[in-house]
Amino acid sequence: MTASPKDIVLAFSGGLDTSFCVPYLQERGWNVHTVFADTGGVDAEERAFIEQRAQELGVASHRTVDGGPALWSGFVKPFVWAGEAYQGQYPLLVSDRYLIVDASLARCAELGTRAIAHGCTGMGNDQVRFDLAVKASGDYQIVAPIREIQKEHTEVRAYEQAYLEQRGFGVRAKQKAYTINENLLGLTMSGGEIDRWQAPGEGARGWCKPRGEWPAQPLRVKLGFAKGEAVSLDGQRLAGHELLARLNTMFAAYGVGRGIYTGDTTIGLKGRIIFEAPGLLALLTAHRALEEAVLTKQQNRFKPDVARKWVELVYEGFYHDPLKKDLEAFLASSQDCVDGEVVLETQGGSVAAVAVMSERILNAKGATYAQAADWGVAEAEGFIKLFGMSSTLWAEVNR
Repeated sequence: MTASPKDIVLAFSGGLDTSFCVPYLQERGWNVHTVFADTGGVDAEERAFIEQRAQELGVASHRTVDGGPALWSGFVKPFVWAGEAYQGQYPLLVSDRYLIVDASLARCAELGTRAIAHGCTGMGNDQVRFDLAVKASGDYQIVAPIREIQKEHTEVRAYEQAYLEQRGFGVRAKQKAYTINENLLGLTMSGGEIDRWQAPGEGARGWCKPRGEWPAQPLRVKLGFAKGEAVSLDGQRLAGHELLARLNTMFAAYGVGRGIYTGDTTIGLKGRIIFEAPGLLALLTAHRALEEAVLTKQQNRFKPDVARKWVELVYEGFYHDPLKKDLEAFLASSQDCVDGEVVLETQGGSVAAVAVMSERILNAKGATYAQAADWGVAEAEGFIKLFGMSSTLWAEVNR
């Protein structure tokens, strides 16, 4: 189909920022086509609201895309293989941005346009992820309305709210207080007292139940893995995105996976968000317990270095950099023997791997740590002497 030169595809979530972008772009002559990539963080009611919101704003067309399977294969699988959080804290919960770009560019191809828009601010990391992902995919015109209004307005969110309300479009109460991102990976929340480095208020809560609402009985689940990928839950084979969605529901009821992250953003500012990732934390905990039992000591020592670099690339927008692909080749190779089952247990707030079952555990047949050995005293003393030779010699020479 032949498109008007003014057609543009907007990555749309129905929130304050992307809602603002629609009339802003329209008033500058664009025919706005919205794409919502449903990466698993909304229920049917919210999905319907997003579609209704797009129509209410008068878009030229709206498309909803199921992004769950792509998010699992493109991010969750290698992230769990890596097993590391950004700066040891944050589990990269907005990495669905790259899949949103893919869905938006696919719509651009259908419409025959090379113009794409997003609702990222000029202060955050998402603008880097969106822009670099687009640039790695071809020659496109990128329009970022929120960055544009920042040139003239310091209180951006207040301006967006007033802009929409003046044109007869309401703003949901929760959107006035916080910026909320939800997807299959989890939930992030910023704004309000969170940005002011204060204790989060009662409204700053998403999926994870508070302590007073945790079930009285502990939760136990069994996860099955094949080559490092979770493939079953309590004996039932499930597609990855379905398995993670179930884990989110189960562990959120026990308040698992909630935290406050403070760290270094890509653009140099300090960032502070609340995050909730119940299912992802459960997956990471189970995978690590199995992996540590079946990999060699050298693999377990070296792999975190590769993992941290992979995490940095994804966090900072280099999702399509060839180094990421190179690192994933190593991570995939490290998973060849990560097969087995792990039992997880939670009584609320945290989760532990309480049992590991695998034919690939590196057990010595005649020895058990601190219990039994199939070597003698002389062998043990000889090993200790040689293993500590350098340190012992230093002590003798310099005492």
